[in-house]
Amino acid sequence: MHSWCRILSTLALLSSAVAVPASSSVTSAPAASPTVPYASDDPNYPLWNEDEDIIPEAIRGTLGASILGPQNIPMELQNPDLLAPPTTDAGSLPNFKWPFSLSHNRLQTGGWARQQNINDMSIATDLAGVNMRLEVGAIREMHWHNDGEWAYIISGDLRISTVTPDGQVYVGDVSQGDIWYFPAGYPHSIQAKNTTAGGAEFLLVFDSGSFSEDSTFLLTDWLAHVPKEVIAKNFQVNISAFDHIPASELYIFPSTPPPLNIESDMVIPNDTPMPFTFAMSQVNATQAPGGSYKVVDTRTFPVSTTVCTAEVTVEVGGMRELHWHPTEPEWTFFVSGQARMTVYASSAQANTMDFQAGDIAYIPPSYGHYVENTGNSTLVFLEIFRSGLFQDISLTQWLALTPPELVKAHLGLDDATIASFSRVKQEVVGPAH
Repeated sequence: MHSWCRILSTLALLSSAVAVPASSSVTSAPAASPTVPYASDDPNYPLWNEDEDIIPEAIRGTLGASILGPQNIPMELQNPDLLAPPTTDAGSLPNFKWPFSLSHNRLQTGGWARQQNINDMSIATDLAGVNMRLEVGAIREMHWHNDGEWAYIISGDLRISTVTPDGQVYVGDVSQGDIWYFPAGYPHSIQAKNTTAGGAEFLLVFDSGSFSEDSTFLLTDWLAHVPKEVIAKNFQVNISAFDHIPASELYIFPSTPPPLNIESDMVIPNDTPMPFTFAMSQVNATQAPGGSYKVVDTRTFPVSTTVCTAEVTVEVGGMRELHWHPTEPEWTFFVSGQARMTVYASSAQANTMDFQAGDIAYIPPSYGHYVENTGNSTLVFLEIFRSGLFQDISLTQWLALTPPELVKAHLGLDDATIASFSRVKQEVVGPAH
């Protein structure tokens, strides 16, 4: 009997100990706590730059160790975020950086050409590039491709021409900062003018990652592999007219510069419904808090249906804001300055790389990224897309236009911070406050 009393007494005490008055169920609730640890506040700035007179070490804070073996110091100075990456990096992405300086160069009388394609960056499946130089008067011989060709003039002046499948003709001039576009299969020519002493240099981008400059359809190469009797029959002239056609391709070769007056170079006046060149150099840039940008796509350059671009400048300390492109792969070319970029590929994978003038980056669709100016001069780069239409999604704008309680629940931000987010895309932001 006594044992049962003791049991009942114990149960009563336990019941009273765990009972909570209904009126205090809200006011006494503990504060919410994260289900995962808070992100680290460890600094992750680049630890050096390419101009410093140091021996780089694979050390960041308490992590890493010195290098005991041989070092390629110039390359490590250019790539601090590879040797000593930010602690926010995780996983392993395919290489998304390629310097044109590592591309094999094809030297010709009158110029040169070097390329980047999927053989150099396996991640770059949808776009490839060529950097080409022509001396004054030099010609990139008449040719065509299986892929669409987009071009940006780095320096100098050029004359281009094309003929459409309907027999319409276009001849145009382009200068530094201008662009052109030829659809796949359209025959065309490129020649440097004599309006600048050094000729011209330009960037070509093709709408296929497997494009090869060595697989171009060339006028001279074709005729060198057709019996002369057939050539004479085709053109309905005497076979002797072809006594001096080249026995192999010319590719790039010297010639007399085109006349200054473009009309005197035309067989007939231009009669294409749309121009194949666009004077992007004459477009006023849109100013942003940390720089500026120009966008040229089919809304302003209708013929360029498979490639579009944004030309971006970022002032010292500024950054192309955190963003992504929904469906468009991005081929980035750095014109001047120094930068770093972290690419986020989902699944806790993110890598950071550093870039100099002449480097290429490739970002697949929907990969989150930024481009930060890490140098002491203005950063200029081209964002080039496998699309006729430019689109991007700003992280800041997305959060600013999302119900604040959702943002607060995800990131633990206060109301004032969320309210300060810009509801308009900034595109390029300035230094941190």
